[in-house]
Amino acid sequence: MAGKLDGKVALVTGGTSGIGAGAVRRLTEDGAKVIFTGSKKEPAEALCAETGAAFESHRVQDVEGWQKLSDRIRSEYGRLDIAFANAGMEAGDGSVEDVDVDNWNRIISVNQTGVMLTIQNAIRIMKDNAEGATGSIIVNSSMNAKLAMGNFVAYSVTKAAVLALAKSSAMHCGLSGYKIRVNSILPGVVATDMILNIMNAQPDPEAARGMYEGMHPMKRMAKVEEVAALVAFLASDEAAFISGADYSIDGAATAGTMGV
Repeated sequence: MAGKLDGKVALVTGGTSGIGAGAVRRLTEDGAKVIFTGSKKEPAEALCAETGAAFESHRVQDVEGWQKLSDRIRSEYGRLDIAFANAGMEAGDGSVEDVDVDNWNRIISVNQTGVMLTIQNAIRIMKDNAEGATGSIIVNSSMNAKLAMGNFVAYSVTKAAVLALAKSSAMHCGLSGYKIRVNSILPGVVATDMILNIMNAQPDPEAARGMYEGMHPMKRMAKVEEVAALVAFLASDEAAFISGADYSIDGAATAGTMGV
């Protein structure tokens, strides 16, 4: 049976683990040819062997490296239909009182500037598609764009900023006559290997699990596959009139207050 993304070419940034790797798996399962980026060689090779996707070693904040990546997409695939701006980081973050300026700038360079560069370069490639400027760009934000964390100020700020970036980009594409859609997803806590490892390293792993699950009224974490399914939907022609939107996938965590 034909996949809903047959014939499409997809780029996933930060695709070597977590949500990014889940998106690589789902997009290839749905028929897309996928190229993904990151800096972890061994997991990248394993994912390529598993899915048939291609890997390019690249960090999203590397401006010069975008030309090499764009040239490869054009030469090997001849088009780009989907871009998932997924790469992000939070290491070295802190509160507004104690965050180090170098760490602040590093997080912004990945989570905000890196997303801008992903959208910018994706649009440039998509404009060269044979049938004209067409495509779908998906930005990975976070529920913390709406529920900011006091101890992760840079992460919270950047995840809020990319919502406006996606909306501005959607407006630009629409008003420019491009059939390029730009949307955001806002996951809650996702049961990635990283989160599971953090929980299992705690003195009481079950208590740590309960804390994460308790953040969501549905009383569980999101599955990587569930987030990847939302990415695949927004990438597909089924979402052809959806642009400038942001989709929470957080088990109702941002829908309201818990009450007393």
